Amino acid sequence: MLSVNNLCIDVRDSRVVNRVSFHLKKGRCMGLVGESGSGKSLTALAIMRLLPKQVSISGGEILFKDNDLHLLSEKAMRKIRGRKISMIFQEPMTALNPVMQCGKQVVEAIRQHQRISKKEAHKQTLLLLEKVQIPNPVNIFSSYPHQISGGQKQRVMIAMALANNPDILIADEPSTALDVTVQKEILILLKRLQRETGMSLLFISHDLNVVSGIADEVMVMYKGEIVEHGDSHKIFGHPEHPYTKALLACHPPLDKRLKKLATLDDFLNTGKEISFQPEEETTENRRKRLETLYQQPPLLEADELIKSYPLQKTWNGKILRELKAVNQVSFKVFPGETLGLVGESGCGKTTLGRSLLRLIEPDSGRIYFEENELLSLSRKALRPFRKKMGIVFQDPYSSLNPRISIGKAIMEPMQVHRIYKNNTERKQKAIELMEKTGLKAEHFHRYPHEFSGGQRQRVVIARALALQPRFIICDEAVSSLDISVQATVLNLLNRLKAEFGFTYIFISHDLSVVRFMSDRIMVMKDGEIIEAGDADEIYFHPQQYYTQQLIAAIPKLQNQI
Repeated sequence: MLSVNNLCIDVRDSRVVNRVSFHLKKGRCMGLVGESGSGKSLTALAIMRLLPKQVSISGGEILFKDNDLHLLSEKAMRKIRGRKISMIFQEPMTALNPVMQCGKQVVEAIRQHQRISKKEAHKQTLLLLEKVQIPNPVNIFSSYPHQISGGQKQRVMIAMALANNPDILIADEPSTALDVTVQKEILILLKRLQRETGMSLLFISHDLNVVSGIADEVMVMYKGEIVEHGDSHKIFGHPEHPYTKALLACHPPLDKRLKKLATLDDFLNTGKEISFQPEEETTENRRKRLETLYQQPPLLEADELIKSYPLQKTWNGKILRELKAVNQVSFKVFPGETLGLVGESGCGKTTLGRSLLRLIEPDSGRIYFEENELLSLSRKALRPFRKKMGIVFQDPYSSLNPRISIGKAIMEPMQVHRIYKNNTERKQKAIELMEKTGLKAEHFHRYPHEFSGGQRQRVVIARALALQPRFIICDEAVSSLDISVQATVLNLLNRLKAEFGFTYIFISHDLSVVRFMSDRIMVMKDGEIIEAGDADEIYFHPQQYYTQQLIAAIPKLQNQI
């Protein structure tokens, strides 16, 4: 169906994709795996002829049914794009038109390639929305993208991509930002649609575990080149390239408790055989450590916390309907503990975390920190406690001011709380924190846009440490990162915890990551804590059906769909 031969792509004078070749057969699924910046998306955009202006193809050919796509006129290409070859873009929120109803966008895609009436296209759209298992298709048809969930937006994108029965579907990171349960549903849906329609599927992801559940063949891409290519079972069972081995080793293991995850550096920077030797924590050592931990008075305690948001009001302000984002939540966190908070998007995790720091004011309940009741304190009286509590926000890019350098961003909390004598000392401390979190002193004057996602996350962590807090909330701190960068950041958080004695609440929708980090786990659903206990006990012996679903949805190698 598709042959890519010696494809080379340049950004200005820099080679970013180098001599990439592969063949996609009819009815087969090809997985393309690699980290951000490896050239995966550029390869896909080159096939669709949608490369940005500053990016150019400098060599090779892309053959679709023996026709070189880059020799076709734009008019001829428009007949192929969306009809013969279709694409699910990486971020559905930015790929969908925000001022156009979801259904009308699918109708537009149908009528672009099929000579049918609006009424017939409307009918086809409803059938497509039903086919991709969207609940209440009529309502979703008339909804705008911001009014539906991430999983629903992704399904609308899939419906649009399938609207004209394409021969080839390119899925670019279609499940990366989704909860694990929704991710599993999307993967099952794509595999089912592929089997039903007989189309070929090019599935792009940075996560080998996800690809293992859907792909027949796998290509591993590193720094613009295909470093390993073969049958799915061969790649996962007997990887040969150090980069492939590293990607597989970076995942938190499901069957044991490690003190440190493998990173790319362990495999790629030694120039020798694999240097990483996993160090496990024995059950006995863990039991003794936790016994000591829980003999102390709690550092933080929440009692019957409630936070609601109005959904519907009368003309005079009376609330008719409300959403209880946090509903009578109570728990304790002990000094030196990492308490995991897990649940799907919208369950109230972030609202709870911000309520604990009074970044959001709870409606009722009590919060004790070092035995001081925080909700009764004035803003002025609360200020000394702010130095002892920090937060690492979910999106490092939006939580950094794009107009100030990262060095000044790290210094800012010190200036606000008047820590250290002068800016010279504060700068010295900021550089020290940068180096502790894996950044370099020469990065001090650079701006957030000059860094990768993993580096920006390190900046945010360094800023959270600037006041030497006792307690830190990590709100989805690694959810948007590549798997190897995620492993590096998780190791960093654990190392800093051991060095400084931090106490964490670690918030995530990924139970495997939460288990690696946490001593105890709380599972949250619809604003309530439905299950809590020892991390290993929750993982291996979940009591609630919802927890069992979360664990079952974790991608596992060779768990073929």
